[in-house]
Order: sequence, then structure tokens, then C-alpha cells
Amino acid sequence: MSSPIDINPLPPEPTVASAPTPARAPKPPWLRIRLNTGPRFQEIRGLVQGLGLNTVCEEARCPNIYECWDQRTATLMILGETCTRRCGFCSVASGLPDAPDPGEPEKVAAAVATMGLRHAVITSVDRDDLPDGGAAHWAAVMRAVRARNPDCRIEVLVPDFKGKSGALEAVLAEHPAVFAHNVETVPRLYRTVRPGSIYQHSLALLELAARRRNGSGMRVKSNLMLGVGEEPGEVHGTMRDLVARGVEILTIGQYLQPTPGQLPVSRYAPPEEFVDLARLGREMGFWHVEAGPLVRSSYHASNHRPEEAES
Repeated sequence: MSSPIDINPLPPEPTVASAPTPARAPKPPWLRIRLNTGPRFQEIRGLVQGLGLNTVCEEARCPNIYECWDQRTATLMILGETCTRRCGFCSVASGLPDAPDPGEPEKVAAAVATMGLRHAVITSVDRDDLPDGGAAHWAAVMRAVRARNPDCRIEVLVPDFKGKSGALEAVLAEHPAVFAHNVETVPRLYRTVRPGSIYQHSLALLELAARRRNGSGMRVKSNLMLGVGEEPGEVHGTMRDLVARGVEILTIGQYLQPTPGQLPVSRYAPPEEFVDLARLGREMGFWHVEAGPLVRSSYHASNHRPEEAES
């Protein structure tokens, strides 16, 4: 049995500058979204509401919700709808959450079965109030999904668990097909964009996951946003940091201010910039880079299949 991983003994982050706050600018034409609330969209909405589940699609106001729900896919969010942190980019409610729902694992498994998913993406709020950061609940959800859906690949998008002992092991013990943890931005902006999180801790979590996969075929994944005040050289440096820690799948998208209460958009990156970043990422050694203005961590996730990397 492996010894617990402790990612806390890392040097503290230096004081950093805040992201700029320019006046709000109109969205460019390449960010126009086609609304589609047809029968399949309504079906997924009814399923999620009927089971009392949460989705990051709704809570984070994802721009791809209409496309994804119309294709009968959704990213399920466990451990409640209230986060113990308040990230500058995120519209998920912050506060003191309720106790985890003991029936949630079976509800998630039922939703995956009803949607007929072959690749299920599961994420959660931060649960710094729990002794294990919610890791045991994570493991229970994964076991329930696999028991009812044995042919379904499971992708987990986890928080950093505040480096709590044994939390990472509890998740990895359930053998996810993809292990994802998002750094979201460059280190200089972490205190503004992700207060309560530490860039070096996120890198350590990803590196430890890559080391502990033990030939299982699990792929390690992360995400970056553009438009919160980063410089191009900082983005390239963060990409190098990620690939050096064993991250193989990288998604890069445009930050869109979900409500006036979140950070403003500093700029809208043109589509060709994402094309260039995808090319650069492949040159750096990433197995797959999904980059585009509307790309999010779970966007087209079923196409990032671990077994394809072996072919």
C-alpha cells in the first residue's frame, strides 16, 4: 500500500499583481452561440432536475450547454452546489455547503445509464470543510457509476483537496480513465483568479497523479483560460510547466464573464491564436490539445480517449 501523498510542504506563493479591469467590450462575432432548447435539451434538464443533481453546465453558465445537452452529454457536479472557495472567474455559489448526499452516487450512476454515456465527466465543488476534501465521496460515486455502467469511461475533474493526506490516493484507487485538474491561469494571476488555491500545489497534484498511474493507461489533463490578464509568454511558460509534470491533454478556451460579479474579460483572443497555441502545445509534447474560443475542460471530452494515445 502506497504511503499518503503530502503536497502541502511547498513554498508559499509570492504576492502577485491583480488582473487588469478594463471596460466591458462587446463580444466578437466568433463567440456567438446558437441557442437550442429542443426536446433533447429539455430531456437532459428534466433528468438532472428529477434526480436532484447538479451540473457544471448550469452552475458555471457554460456557453456550450445547448450543444452538449442536445447531444445528450453533461458534466455532472457532485458534493453539492455550494463551493467553499470564491474564484474570481466562477459563478458557482460560495459559502458553507450542506453535508454530502449519501444517495448521490446512485443518482449519478442512474443519470449516466439513462443518458447512455460511454464517457462520463464528473467534477465537484471545493469542499475544504470536509476532513478528506470529499475524496471518499468521490470514490463512492466512481464505484457506483462503474457498477451500473461497466463499459463507461470515467473522467474526473477534481479540486486540489488542499493537499489532504490520502485524498489523491482515494480517487486514483478507482482507476479513472482521465484524471483532470485545472490550473486555469498563469502563476502571476493565481491570487486574483483562484484565491485559496496555489499554483505550485496544482502542479504537484498533477505530477503525483502522473507518477501514480502505474501503467494503468490513465491520462492526465488540465485547462487554461485566456482573457484574465495573462501575457503570451506566461501562457507558454505555464504550458511548459504542465507538460513537464506529465500532463498529456490540455484544453484552452476564452474566459467569458458569467455575471457582473466575476472578473471582467481583459481581452478576446482571436481564433487564430488558439490554433497557434494548439500547434505549439503539440510541439511541446502534449498528446492532445483542444483549443478554441468556446473550448472548456469537458468540451468534446469523449474524443480525448486514453486508448487512442496507444495506437
